[in-house]
Amino acid sequence: MQTTYKTAARADRQSRCMSTSTRFDTKIAVLLREDLATWQRLNVTAFLVSGLGTQVPEVVGEPYEDADGVPYLPMFRQPVLVFQGTKEVLTAAHARALTRALPRAVFTSDLFSTGHDEANRAAVRAVGTADLDLAGLSVHGPRNAVDKVLKGARMHP
Repeated sequence: MQTTYKTAARADRQSRCMSTSTRFDTKIAVLLREDLATWQRLNVTAFLVSGLGTQVPEVVGEPYEDADGVPYLPMFRQPVLVFQGTKEVLTAAHARALTRALPRAVFTSDLFSTGHDEANRAAVRAVGTADLDLAGLSVHGPRNAVDKVLKGARMHP
C-alpha cells in the first residue's frame, strides 16, 4: 500500500532558509515526462541541468570550501525546480520555450540507448523538432516566462 504524507515544518530544516530568504527574478526548471522510471528521471535531470551553467554562467555561484580549506565545485546559485507532465504537456512546453527563445536543453528517449556525447548529439540531430520524442526539458529565464512555458505541468512528487 502506498501512502503519502507531509512532514511538519521545522525551524532547523535547511530548506526553510532557501524558501524564505531569497526570491529570484529567474527560474531554473526541469520538466520530466511522467512515465519515466526513477533511474531515468534522475539521469535525465542531471543531464538537462548540466548545460545551463555553460550557456548561462550567471546561474552558477562561487566555489565552495569547507572549514578545513578543501575546495568544491560551484553549483547553481538558485534552486532547480522539477516538474512532471504527460508527453503532450512536454511537447507543448518545448514549443513555448522555443517561441520565447529561452535557454533550454532537451533529452530525448533515443538518448537512453546511446553511450557517449557524440552519439547523443547525433541522435538529436537526426530528428526534426516537431518529431522529437522528449523525455525531458530544462529551461531558464524570467520567472513569469518559465511559468508560462510550464503551463499544465505539476511539481514532481
